[in-house]
Amino acid sequence: MRTTFAAREYTGEILPDKTLYEILENARFAPSGGNRQGNHVIVVRKEETRDALVKLLEPAAKRYFAQIKADESPWNTISSTKVTAEDVEKTAAPTRLMEPYKTASVLLVITVDLKVVASMDQYLDRVGIISGASIYPFAWNILLAARQAGFGGTITTLAAAEEPQVQKLLNVPNDHAICAVLPLGKPVKQLTKLKRLPVEEIAKFEKFDGLPFAKP
Repeated sequence: MRTTFAAREYTGEILPDKTLYEILENARFAPSGGNRQGNHVIVVRKEETRDALVKLLEPAAKRYFAQIKADESPWNTISSTKVTAEDVEKTAAPTRLMEPYKTASVLLVITVDLKVVASMDQYLDRVGIISGASIYPFAWNILLAARQAGFGGTITTLAAAEEPQVQKLLNVPNDHAICAVLPLGKPVKQLTKLKRLPVEEIAKFEKFDGLPFAKP
């Protein structure tokens, strides 16, 4: 948990099917709402499929970077954007976001069956979050298992912004949500020390603004 990082640069070494199977074999024990296990994985290795996917994701990546350049939080639902469609169009898709799809040993497209998730926040006046509890533990388990096997990757979500087209490309049913694309490969460098906020900044006693939960 302390050394699994977002790996985006890969050596080109093949991630064998045998190792990938073992990764998924362990990752499948992730929890899901009601233990309904609506997770599904599409293993993408073919270059033509990757190229088609990259082309579909470019508009979302361009918007992401255009908002970064405008000093905004990309794709945020609370703060409105000042970035125009013209700004997005003239922005180049950032290499950092697009290259992992091309250079990873394999891409895993993660979907969830919407018929089995319990969306407890569906009536709230905000973007839905709770359904993700039934799929992202599985995605994280994949990264943990990959790290143990000497490989790495990252959770990317640009594909969700272009869901209808991605569903069509990969023959995904309309009642399955596109949740993430995980590029996996052998990292150029295995990080062992990650930067994260201390417990005292993220945990408080009794109230959101309570006293920090400090180390005893």
